[in-house]
Amino acid sequence: MSARHIVGAASVFIVGLFSAQTFSQSQTGWQTDSQLGSKYWQSADSPAQEAFIEELTPPGIQVVVTALEGPVYADEQGRTLYKWPLSALRNGSTGDRKDGPSNCGDEVIEVSAGLMSPYPPNLLLPVEQRVSCSSVWPPLLADADAEELDKWTLTERANGDRQWSYDGYPLYRSHLDEEVGDVFGGSKIRSRNDGGVVRVPVGPPSDVPAGFKVIPSTTGRLLVNKDEFSVYAWDGDESNKSNCDLECLKNWTPVPAPGIAMNRGEWTVVKQLSGFNQWAFRGQPLYTHNNDPGTRSFAGGDVPNWRNPQWHNVYTQRAVTPPGEFTVQDVEFGGQVLADSSGRSIYLYNCRDDSMSQIACDHPGSSQDYRLAICGDGDPELCRATFPYVLAGPDAVSASSLWSVIDIDEDSGNLATAEVDPDKVLKVWAYRKRPVYTYVGDDEPGVTNGDGIGEFTGSRNGYKVFVLRDDFGENAFRR
Repeated sequence: MSARHIVGAASVFIVGLFSAQTFSQSQTGWQTDSQLGSKYWQSADSPAQEAFIEELTPPGIQVVVTALEGPVYADEQGRTLYKWPLSALRNGSTGDRKDGPSNCGDEVIEVSAGLMSPYPPNLLLPVEQRVSCSSVWPPLLADADAEELDKWTLTERANGDRQWSYDGYPLYRSHLDEEVGDVFGGSKIRSRNDGGVVRVPVGPPSDVPAGFKVIPSTTGRLLVNKDEFSVYAWDGDESNKSNCDLECLKNWTPVPAPGIAMNRGEWTVVKQLSGFNQWAFRGQPLYTHNNDPGTRSFAGGDVPNWRNPQWHNVYTQRAVTPPGEFTVQDVEFGGQVLADSSGRSIYLYNCRDDSMSQIACDHPGSSQDYRLAICGDGDPELCRATFPYVLAGPDAVSASSLWSVIDIDEDSGNLATAEVDPDKVLKVWAYRKRPVYTYVGDDEPGVTNGDGIGEFTGSRNGYKVFVLRDDFGENAFRR
């Protein structure tokens, strides 16, 4: 039995439930407000970039500051470097053990490994997934005269080649990365449970004082304190001067700086009105919100109200603003999501096969068998009706490197080639080179009925809504 048959059997009920529905049009008075996006994104010409601590590196290794992941290490050609940390799944584990050899080999894998219960091993993978791990994830090989340096060490591959490791993990490039700054093979954003054993870009440490962390999110690199509570800046302050008085301090706590702290880079020490030292970032004094419901919160950014906030979450860098036809919508689960121009929620498709190599299948250059099984029981037309692509206009462009327009063969779901009938080619919006979708069952803005459709609530093979803010969970901090 093939993987498609297994997945297709699981999806018949889901697709049948929603396939008869039709899209409803956005109605007068329903809210679509793209201006809300200014709290999440920065313009393409913004100079804001995350600073990093310089480390010793081997010849040819460089640092590239990327659009979503911040500073990452890259090879001589500017291709991002990734690690593949060992992780446990339901029936075993795969990936690279720290300080061990690479488990990403040259053998062509044709069958599943059975790591994801209830599916057994030895199911035949779709043809496009029958590849060697190293062909999709080329190892970063070292020259014959290369020598280890600080965190950079050498490990021997099964064929005798020497491979670079960083901080104990073997390093790879992604076949999806074509331009300098591309990070399309993986993300620093944490993988969801059952999301597979993923690749993670590696980079130098963030240059933040002790007591701060940088958290990767769907909207950029969020600054938090050591306990992961959000830090905020206030419009009422002046550059490197706090105006938060006793009344203000009832709801806001200045982030204290040690008595011996000194100015460093974008970080300065200011005197709070009460007399003690307070950290400021890029001239903005920093605070935590006494009424935040938990860690990594956006609640303080609603003060005094969410439409006219005077307090703002702080990022080392935000992602660049999406194309103008996308909007921000409040959602019923509590938070905000990205939506199209009519307010329909935007969905991303997740997929990783069940081989030992855990090869992604969410890209239009990979097998579409898994996706078609979930959204249309193998029928491309039904799939397009259930999760329609977000179409782009003939002259659509994006200022963000995260967004692009790609040509899709509507019959196969793969990237369109020159041989495809032009009438069968769809110009669609893509995020990180993957198409984005809406869902037939969302009949008004703010509804996310398509979220979690698929296997393992959409984390393994299925659809997840594009979350910007989740007031009761961590969906903005997981992929």
